[in-house]
Amino acid sequence: MKQTNLTNTVDHLFRNEYGKIVAVLTNKFGVVHLEQIEDAAQDTFVKAMQVWAFKSIPDNPTAWLYRVANNALIDVLRRGKKMDYLDNRPLKESDEDPSTKEPSLEDTISDSQLKMIFACCHPSLSEEYQIILSLKLIGGFSNKELAESLLKKEETVAKSFTRAKKKFREEVQFLQIPVQMGLQSRLFIVLRVIYLLFSEGYAATTGSQVLKRDICYEALRLALLLRENKYCRHANLEALIALMCFHASRFDARLDKNGELVTLEFQDRAKYNKELIKIGIHHLESSGTEDKLPSSYHLEAARSFYHCQAKTFQKTDWKSILYLYDVQLKQPHSSMLALNRIVPFAKVRGAEKGLAELKALASKTDLSKSGLFYAIKAELLLELKHADYKSILKKAIQFTDNELVKRHLQKKLI
Repeated sequence: MKQTNLTNTVDHLFRNEYGKIVAVLTNKFGVVHLEQIEDAAQDTFVKAMQVWAFKSIPDNPTAWLYRVANNALIDVLRRGKKMDYLDNRPLKESDEDPSTKEPSLEDTISDSQLKMIFACCHPSLSEEYQIILSLKLIGGFSNKELAESLLKKEETVAKSFTRAKKKFREEVQFLQIPVQMGLQSRLFIVLRVIYLLFSEGYAATTGSQVLKRDICYEALRLALLLRENKYCRHANLEALIALMCFHASRFDARLDKNGELVTLEFQDRAKYNKELIKIGIHHLESSGTEDKLPSSYHLEAARSFYHCQAKTFQKTDWKSILYLYDVQLKQPHSSMLALNRIVPFAKVRGAEKGLAELKALASKTDLSKSGLFYAIKAELLLELKHADYKSILKKAIQFTDNELVKRHLQKKLI
């Protein structure tokens, strides 16, 4: 097997299976061994690269990864004498005290990854720790990816993760999943974790892919599984599912036959997945907020719907999209949301006013190292046939980490 194909396969499996392996082993051996569990999981993927390079990939690579990680962890714990034994073997579920069994499935979460997310979102941890733990342990996020998602420095994220794991081991100890009101009290932060997981898959900050479908579909799967629990059904969950369906419906149109990026303006809308759009509409219609203000998930889902239903790029309802951005900006928001708003603003008000709005935003927020900031600015300058277009585009390329996006921008210099 060619090295590139092997690397892509292992990367795909890492994104799909790393979090599951960590979750299952943590549930089995306890939070106290989290450090060893992480090491065993990471070492397993390194071993997969080494072994599979000389042998064929096993028929069931997932089972191979679980078995190797589990055995490696047992070896480590045995050497450290950190396991209880019955006849020199690890404790099995059948050996446990029946009184410690979890409540009925109806009242709890069944999936190991969701269990882990709810455990990471323990109320004794700060919201920052909850998110960092969840995305690192479940999503396998790198410090760079987390820094981009949370608008923090990599060094800050690394230190926070170390402190979060320490507090997690001390405060949580076991993956004891709350029931009823306990589930509901952690729901909003769990939804944010799933949203960030999907967002990284939809617009990868680093690497050679702009779209990582496996991450997106895993986030959608977790959200749909969450919906099966009656205590987790909420308008925000419905809106989040709608958002992910609308975004996912455009997957096939975002890349051309050579795997290169296709911007919204040039996408073949016949490739949009009509079934996913239909499912998204159903969930959006089910997400009524009654007398409450719509959540950010509602607003983003509605914006994505307008893009999905527009017959052409030129016929996009930019006024409605701009209105939805303006509504969301009245709520707690990020500078990236305000930056993305510039695009519909310029479509409605013109490129010149768009540049003025961009300048005003830059005066209030540090966007000096944002590739997206320079890319938007370059597009507006090009529309105005401004001489600085190429120099600004070069800055966009300089501050863009995703290789596919970088190549797309470089083509515009020609």
